[in-house]
Amino acid sequence: MSSLPPGTTPATTRPVRAGARWFTLFTLAWLALWTVQLTPLQLLIPLQLNTPDDADGWISGVISSGLVLAAGGLAGVIAAPLAGAMSDRTRGAFGRRRPWALGGVVLGAASLVAIGFATGPWGVGIAWVGVSVGTAVASSAFTALIADQLTVQRGAAAAVVSSSQAVGIVVGVGVIVLLELGLVAGYLALAGFLLVAGVAAALLLPDPPAPRASAAARSSRTIGERLAAFGDRDFAWLLWGRLIVNIGNALGTGLLLFYLLYGLDRDAATAEDDLLLLIVVYTVFVVAAAIVSGRISDRRGHRIVLTVGAAIVQGIASLLIALAPSYETTMIAAALLGVGYGAYMSVSLALATDLLPSPEDSARDLGLFNVSASLGQLLGPLIGAGLVALVGNFWLLFAVGGVLSIAGGAMTLAIRNRPRSARRV
Repeated sequence: MSSLPPGTTPATTRPVRAGARWFTLFTLAWLALWTVQLTPLQLLIPLQLNTPDDADGWISGVISSGLVLAAGGLAGVIAAPLAGAMSDRTRGAFGRRRPWALGGVVLGAASLVAIGFATGPWGVGIAWVGVSVGTAVASSAFTALIADQLTVQRGAAAAVVSSSQAVGIVVGVGVIVLLELGLVAGYLALAGFLLVAGVAAALLLPDPPAPRASAAARSSRTIGERLAAFGDRDFAWLLWGRLIVNIGNALGTGLLLFYLLYGLDRDAATAEDDLLLLIVVYTVFVVAAAIVSGRISDRRGHRIVLTVGAAIVQGIASLLIALAPSYETTMIAAALLGVGYGAYMSVSLALATDLLPSPEDSARDLGLFNVSASLGQLLGPLIGAGLVALVGNFWLLFAVGGVLSIAGGAMTLAIRNRPRSARRV
């Protein structure tokens, strides 16, 4: 591993800082990306595929939702590292990351329009794959900007990504519920937001060309060297741990609407209002934890300890719901989930930028790392649907979510060659 001081890159020994304009545009991009990914997952797709009157009952709707979301997750996990790798190799006056950010945004917005008019699991599933691919491509491009342009503010930028995820759920679900938008209107609103915010951020954020030294290093590397960098042991442990922690989080949050409807026997109108309140509580704590932990990790290090501790807090929250299912308990757990998940996502992303195996392939590796979170969020409902179908209730869903969260965080302890910014553990 590199022995450079914290806050520097191989290209420079001076800390690189971004201003308020950069962070505003970066936040806008991620707010749009998370809003259009998580609002359908939490609200629109479950409503679209809900089957309360089917012969198989409501469980068939849960299973259909899980399958659709899992298909999108699989498509995204393939698209993100491929798009990242191609953006690493893109050259031209328009930039390396910008063409991919714009292309992903346009594809995602078009697919959101299509899903609004889709019917049945197959139609919804095909359109959702388009949304997932588009957001994965754009996310890989925007994530690469952290490694490209920042050094000492990587924790702060990672906090933006994490907190925008939580705020995006509130923005999307809140607007649709409070304005009483239907399915079509909701999807069209999401498509418009992504198109406006994503295009503005992609065009206005700086996108400097790749350094000549980077291009020379790339051309001189053999295929074996590139594959070796791709399979870096420490980065892989963090990658797989992030996937498992996100599956644990999705088990605790992804089927909340069904849990309120059929686990706590809320009527439909009450369940939507309760869901919004839970999301608001969750969001407040995600944002606060992401910002505080990101700044602590920038200033003091301790990234591995913070990552593991955050995952444990998330796991305890899910286990609390499994042991004492009630709306009051769920409200407390929502706050704890927010603390754990916000801190984990912020610090683990900052740690990933420290552990990048190859600066020449930063977008590819960060694209894969970023999509591990999205894949976990989309696989969670599929796994959760199976767990609910297995026992006919929700306790096993939350119990498994708690165990996976703790196990995924513990995987971070397997990292051996810790970067200096994370060594003070």
